[in-house]
Amino acid sequence: MAPRALLWDFGNVIVRWNPRTLYEKIFPEPADCDRFLSHVCPLVWHAATDCGVTFADNIAARIALHPEHEAEIRAWHERWDEMFSGAIAETEAAIQALHARGVPQYGLSNISHETLDSTLAMSPAFARLDGYVASGLERVMKPDPAIYRLCCDRFGLAPGDFLFVDDSARNIEAARSLGFDTLHFTDPAALRPALEARGLL
Repeated sequence: MAPRALLWDFGNVIVRWNPRTLYEKIFPEPADCDRFLSHVCPLVWHAATDCGVTFADNIAARIALHPEHEAEIRAWHERWDEMFSGAIAETEAAIQALHARGVPQYGLSNISHETLDSTLAMSPAFARLDGYVASGLERVMKPDPAIYRLCCDRFGLAPGDFLFVDDSARNIEAARSLGFDTLHFTDPAALRPALEARGLL
């Protein structure tokens, strides 16, 4: 059966997010930026905030390990919005077109509860979603099967009813194993053809 609803990831599907967008301003030398993002503030460290830990607690723990980089570590939260570089036009257009056709659309994002509102304000496409599940509020994150099951329970749909769109291969594989139709988002230009092929547009 073809899917009849969309389940959208947020970062790098609807809006572009990359810590490097901020930290290239702070560390003009590429090697210094690489070193900071791989050893001082790697993504595995940030994941705790996506699972409900506050930025204050997570940052304090990191500063204790790297006190020489206190200002740069604090920038992770204080200058959070500078990690974004705008919305993805192809996704915004698809969400609008799906909305016009009455296709149900939802969100599933690994995101801190503290940055959720500011992220949702970055594109009018978010207002077209009929609901969302945010990991920071639920204290469970992709690719844990529990968060996908939560989406089904909350939105009253079966896994096969969804087309799940995410930029992470790990998250896609987890959803596929549970019966979701999936689209690994790597090329914005491939989005609309994939939706058309499923009869959604």
